[in-house]
Amino acid sequence: MSETVRTRFAPSPTGYMHIGNLRTALFAYLFAKSQNGKFILRIEDTDQGRYVEGAVDVIYETLKTARLYHDEGPDIGGEYGPYVQSERKGMYRQFALELVEKGAAYYCFCQKGEKESESMEGYDRHCRNLSKEEVEAQLAAGKPYVIRQRIPLEGSTSWNDLVYGEISVENSTLDDQVLLKSDGMPTYNFANVVDDHLMNITHIIRGSEYLSSNPKYLLLYDAFGWERPQYIHLPIINGKNPDGSISKLSKRHGAVSFQALVEQGYLPEGIINYIALLGWSPKTEQEIFSMDGLIAQFSIAGVHKSPAVFDYQKLDWVNGQHISMMDPEEFIRMALPYARIEGTFLEPKWRKLASLLQSRISKLSEIPEKISFLFQLPDYDTELFVNKKNKSTLETSAAILRQAIDCLSAVQDWSEETLLGTLTELAGRLGLKLGPLTWPVRLSLSGLLATPGGAIDILYLLGREESLKRLENGIRRLENKNLVDEK
Repeated sequence: MSETVRTRFAPSPTGYMHIGNLRTALFAYLFAKSQNGKFILRIEDTDQGRYVEGAVDVIYETLKTARLYHDEGPDIGGEYGPYVQSERKGMYRQFALELVEKGAAYYCFCQKGEKESESMEGYDRHCRNLSKEEVEAQLAAGKPYVIRQRIPLEGSTSWNDLVYGEISVENSTLDDQVLLKSDGMPTYNFANVVDDHLMNITHIIRGSEYLSSNPKYLLLYDAFGWERPQYIHLPIINGKNPDGSISKLSKRHGAVSFQALVEQGYLPEGIINYIALLGWSPKTEQEIFSMDGLIAQFSIAGVHKSPAVFDYQKLDWVNGQHISMMDPEEFIRMALPYARIEGTFLEPKWRKLASLLQSRISKLSEIPEKISFLFQLPDYDTELFVNKKNKSTLETSAAILRQAIDCLSAVQDWSEETLLGTLTELAGRLGLKLGPLTWPVRLSLSGLLATPGGAIDILYLLGREESLKRLENGIRRLENKNLVDEK
């Protein structure tokens, strides 16, 4: 077996890229690169019934967007190709027949659904002990057949998983799985073993749902006399249910594909960073990583045995950190389509607005909601003006707004510098700090307790006419509130 670490990602072209599949690809990539090894892409399309048109392109695009660059694969070639299983169809039959010759497999002529035991799951091994003459007669008659693995009926199969440790399974609990289907196509369980051997894969990384099948793979390696690879099984990924319970991650938990998360405004690097933390942790408290940082820190020793839980709040936090770290120019470019401000009064001020948003969002799709108040003032409760920290009351707020309108009405140069200077001067004349002065101003401009940017920023973004209009509206609301209270 190769001295160079060689891992593979072998997805089936059946649609979108599930988060679990992407994590498998990520861990295989990180392990290979952390060991100066090779990461191989192989398309496993033996199940033609589940093939989805265009799904191969989804695989390529996902890996490219996620920056998981393979060293060998169908699109770039390599010395162990072809890298698409359907293009390797001719070679599987010879290996299946070799197992038959060795007594490790046998012809099965039972039609699907026939000879299934009521006492055990699956096939009851009806054809396992057919005589050579019976087999030859059936073949001569042209009867359809599959080739099944002949599992030992006694003993056990053991291996040392690099995550779960020593595992031993009684052979009597295993079924005689199909290796070669009646149409000549190999099953996944057979093809992946043959391909992994021929492609010199040294470490198999996959989900723990394959643990139960692993003894059958190992028995195939042993029957051929091939060296076994190392196995690394990853914990399953669960999702949170509305009632607080957890279950295996599925569509009912929200977006479970890489494409859907990207469409929701998550950054590829944010998604990858978060997925790396699903079932793995570094030796430090660090949680935010670049791809190079993940490669430098990754080790199998950090992979957990217990299931991981997909947590959108944690994903939002991780993604928000990556957004904050983006180059401002890149954020301006990437976030603009999400803002939907083309042709509006905000388009010329996008750079300013983007600078306010970058550190205040967890995903790009939050932008429209964050800035909606700029297009339409929401209905708000005047009680928002009351704030103990700023010693703000309904009465003081009304007084401040009157003073602010008087000062701002005289301002023609509606620049941030002028606006800041005007309100700073007003605060000084009133014996206030800038914070208590701008509290009622910002509230009347936005109708919100929390906004991207302060009063000066919002004044600038809204412009002179709209700002004065909203300040007047604030005074009217406060006056109406006082009239109601007096009655």
